[in-house]
Amino acid sequence: MPTDRNFSILLALGIFLGMVLGAAILGRSLEEIRKTERYVTVKGFAERDVKADLALWPIKVKTAGNNLSEVSQSSEQTRKKVVQFLSEKGFKPEEIVSQYLTVSDRQATEYGAKGKDSLRYVADATIILRSNNVDKVQQVSQTTDELVSAGVVISESRGSEGLTYMFTKLNAIKPEMMAEATKNARAAANQFAQDSGSKIGAIRKASQGLFSVNERDRAAGQADGGEHYYYQQSSDINKRVRVVLTIDYFLEH
Repeated sequence: MPTDRNFSILLALGIFLGMVLGAAILGRSLEEIRKTERYVTVKGFAERDVKADLALWPIKVKTAGNNLSEVSQSSEQTRKKVVQFLSEKGFKPEEIVSQYLTVSDRQATEYGAKGKDSLRYVADATIILRSNNVDKVQQVSQTTDELVSAGVVISESRGSEGLTYMFTKLNAIKPEMMAEATKNARAAANQFAQDSGSKIGAIRKASQGLFSVNERDRAAGQADGGEHYYYQQSSDINKRVRVVLTIDYFLEH
């Protein structure tokens, strides 16, 4: 039978060993926590110049007069001239996708023109050409003087309302660009690790980045950290695709 003194010694020894073991476990845990806190955040990007593969060309025409029926007939004749013009240039009927017509009564508005020389009714028509033959669209868009010579009054289009070229094959080049951007990010992280006497570990966190499609000579849009697509509509047939990734790498000794 163990004496009370022996029992006290064993109890004290057990408590001591427990404290030593607990301290060792706590120390290892703190060391692991410190390791997980050591990481570097880097950005990687990739760029590629591409050519637009889709053209959207809204052709806006205007007619005016004091007789509503005559204005409507004149507008219809004008739209037919535009369609004929596009057909003669080699575009298919299915490429002429939309036609819009609006007629406004200038005298019906509070500040409308009411002088004797003012034309009361104004008809605005829009014929939209949607074609993958971007080279042909670019060429034909420079010959609208033929429409003017035929008596067609073309309204000026501004900004995104004008001729727009778009690149729609982003998914075809996305994997290669993502791989290139990731490679560039790791190279930057490796350089930082070498300078700090560390080495790169596993990825702590990564964003899939933002893809932007812009004019070739225009700066890319701002990234927001998630996977998004930003398209800068423009009349430039040449585009620049850019992706930016943000990656956290663990640092190891």
